[in-house]
Amino acid sequence: MNTKLANLQLALPSGSLEAYVQAVNQIPVLGAEEEHELAERYQRDNDLDAARQLVLSHLRFVVRVARGYRGYGLQEADLIQEGNIGLMKAVKRFDPSVGVRLVSFAVHWIRAEMHEFILRNWRIVKVATTKAQRKLFFNLRSAKKRLGWMNHDEVEAVARDLGVTSKDVLEMESRLSAHDAAFDGGADNDDDEHASPAPMNYLEYQGDGPEAELENTEFESQQLSRLTTSLSQLDERARDIIKRRWLADDKATLHTLAAEYNVSAERIRQLEQQAMKKLRTGLAA
Repeated sequence: MNTKLANLQLALPSGSLEAYVQAVNQIPVLGAEEEHELAERYQRDNDLDAARQLVLSHLRFVVRVARGYRGYGLQEADLIQEGNIGLMKAVKRFDPSVGVRLVSFAVHWIRAEMHEFILRNWRIVKVATTKAQRKLFFNLRSAKKRLGWMNHDEVEAVARDLGVTSKDVLEMESRLSAHDAAFDGGADNDDDEHASPAPMNYLEYQGDGPEAELENTEFESQQLSRLTTSLSQLDERARDIIKRRWLADDKATLHTLAAEYNVSAERIRQLEQQAMKKLRTGLAA
């Protein structure tokens, strides 16, 4: 390995973003022939040292891509870290025989990891889940920086360019304009008479109260205990019939059990009814 490259690898700082950027900018950029040779060594021999050199020489490019996403309110260091993961995935999949430079191949993987990180962390509630929504999210946010709120013609143009409906564009525009709000309003909400009411003050809980939930839990526990006791008091054949007819995922038919016990299906039905009567009595006790 190049001596300067090896020394930088050991000395890359982790505590200061500025120091990290300065360090990666000192790493020599690989020429086309050297990059091709390293990629071949990694692909042919699984040479991890060659892969390491390919990654290190492209760290500056990850920083450059990350700076294009500064407007999302996320830490640049986190974006760089995610981009580095994408770079390593690209190096792993890079085929030098195709005839393109690694940087051209890696940009897709770097951006993909950053996009995933942004969508996970930009808002508490996800604004985009499908592939089409993700494409719309990044393209529409970029367009809104230039246009602000869009008129009908601009919405139609964006929808046409991205291959989605106008409704999709308007829905994403609404999501982009929304903001997260604390459920209880936050500590400063009570001091601001003009603040919007916190959701906890107007959202009604539709479920049972804690007392009713506790009562229901205790009742279910008691019923389960009684059912277990009642089952244990049945004879082995009756217990097997009840379990396989009512408690098993793959429930047995009357005819299946009749064949196994060498009796008629009607006899199995009678035994089932008798066992169920005993169980109801036990549960009602």
